[in-house]
Amino acid sequence: MTTATATVFITTFLASTVEAIEMVAIVVGVGATRGWRSTWFGVTAGFALLVAVVVVFGLALGSVPIGPLRLVIGVLLLVFGLQWLRKGIKRVAARSLTGMGIPEVTDSEFWVGRGVDWTAFVLALKGVLLEGVEIAFIVISVGLAAREMTAAIVGAASALVLTAAAGTAFAAVFNRIPRSFLQLVVGILLTTFGTFWSLEGLGVEWPSGDLSILPLLAFYAVIALSYTRIERRRVVAG
Repeated sequence: MTTATATVFITTFLASTVEAIEMVAIVVGVGATRGWRSTWFGVTAGFALLVAVVVVFGLALGSVPIGPLRLVIGVLLLVFGLQWLRKGIKRVAARSLTGMGIPEVTDSEFWVGRGVDWTAFVLALKGVLLEGVEIAFIVISVGLAAREMTAAIVGAASALVLTAAAGTAFAAVFNRIPRSFLQLVVGILLTTFGTFWSLEGLGVEWPSGDLSILPLLAFYAVIALSYTRIERRRVVAG
């Protein structure tokens, strides 16, 4: 392996890992909160659509503006995230963190009806599609620039496989968390990603790139905790 090949592999692996973590975080959160059947349908549809886009547009993806796509998907995730955040705050405030090892299905967002849960389907599809397109951008731009497309593809594929494996392992842990608390966590995640992508779509340059997600995540976590305490006091006083 030449130095150029190794450099391209490491670059695409690390960059794709960042995007894959965001993808897996959304998929695992939605699956554990809403149910896995429809979530997997959304994941499958997202990857199928992604493959179709890559096959049809191919190298032309490098010239397609990602901003409008980020804006649309970011706004939609933000809408869902704020709804789940509000419900999660109210439910955690009402129940506290009792029964931490008992999954709460009653009065939760867990899908128990027949057919497809379109909320889980659409959220999973959007997460896979947007992050998948970004990974495709990384592979094409880095691979073409260094003339090492094979190394770029292998690096991105390795990142996806390893991150997906880690997400699958953590899914069992998520399933042991009460739905009310999990809904709060997923609401924070969706609101964070929605805000980040929406502002990126509007042309905002984050000072630390994708690392800016971490302080944004901490900000929404503090806000959620504060409102949960306020709501908890109101519930106890009532």
